[in-house]
Amino acid sequence: MSSGDSPSEDKSTDSLAVIKQLPPDLLLIVFIHGFKGTDTTFKNFPSRIEHVLTEIIENLKVECILFPAYETKGQLMETPLQNAAVEHFADWLTTLTVQREVANGQGGGAGKTKIVLCGHSMGGLLAADALLAFVNSRPDKNAPLWPKIIACIAFDTPYLGLHPAVFKNSATKAVEYAGAARTVVSDVFSLFGKKGASSTVSGQPPLAIAAPPTGESGWGKWAPAAYAVGGALVASAAAGTAYYRRDDIGSGYSWATDHMNYVRNLWDEEALRKRMRDLNDVQVHLGVTFRSFYTLLPPAPPSFSSPRTFVILPQRTSPTAAHFLPAINHQAVDEIQAHTNMFNPRSNDGYYQLGLDTAKIIREAVMAARGITESGDTEARKDVEAAAAMEETLPDQVESDAKP
Repeated sequence: MSSGDSPSEDKSTDSLAVIKQLPPDLLLIVFIHGFKGTDTTFKNFPSRIEHVLTEIIENLKVECILFPAYETKGQLMETPLQNAAVEHFADWLTTLTVQREVANGQGGGAGKTKIVLCGHSMGGLLAADALLAFVNSRPDKNAPLWPKIIACIAFDTPYLGLHPAVFKNSATKAVEYAGAARTVVSDVFSLFGKKGASSTVSGQPPLAIAAPPTGESGWGKWAPAAYAVGGALVASAAAGTAYYRRDDIGSGYSWATDHMNYVRNLWDEEALRKRMRDLNDVQVHLGVTFRSFYTLLPPAPPSFSSPRTFVILPQRTSPTAAHFLPAINHQAVDEIQAHTNMFNPRSNDGYYQLGLDTAKIIREAVMAARGITESGDTEARKDVEAAAAMEETLPDQVESDAKP
């Protein structure tokens, strides 16, 4: 051993030498979309992660799989094992694991396939609750975890609830667009010598933002409540302008309120905190990595002097605070756009860094499951290789996410 070598480096080299003589490990990365998500939510992100990991982890077969579109009715966070969505996912994952282990020559149910759960938005809740369900269904606390989940990674999941500013900023945007429409109305009426464009109905505020009325949907049903400007909106020019921006005005606030209706007990703070404690315990006692990326919009004065997030973050002194990692986006105009475009490199300038951070977390989880501790030099070299793979053009992509 040379003076520059260390016992940990020798252990890493020896372990890799043994691993290379064995059949390739199988790593399944399951992506779960969130509220109103589709099978295209993650775009090319899964393919990108699969490519990067294949390049930087020896003797590993990586397969990224999208959990088929699902629909949750009622409250998502009831007792996990009693929840239809969690049970459905657990059954699906169990069947998938057995099938892949058999196909890979590992024996169905042998527990050799490593699994990473990646959930966006509400998909992160489903992933977390499924993980906890598997943990709690073991015959005893010393029994191994099967399926062998080695990591649970969330992307902008409201584990502690939606940030209140999401509603406030969505309403503010609607006000701004309404003001623009109102200005057009005033100009139109002034042009024709009409009066009253700036007046409001007696006893009503000039603009009132509220959630869409129950039982009604669509722009035509709640536009008057969104940006009432008295009777001036009858002007055809203003109506055309308002219609042109109808999605911008309505979608943000409607999306946020629908999001809350979808999982009503996001208001149940104790249930939220308990899940966080349980996930932390699973990492401590079972070695299952838990990380949660959250979108972060930097300050944009004068409108926004402080950073903005889509989700509520744990207090800095909380044991779970270290599990939350920022995913910075300088391009998004508001929290909802940052949230829904998290995997769109054209709308998120932090896309490539998010991919690198995700791949690094998964790689560390795989090496930990192999019992390997790598040297700092090895990690640095793998980081360089990952960065190169992250920017490569991948074949068979409908819309390339490679850096221009």
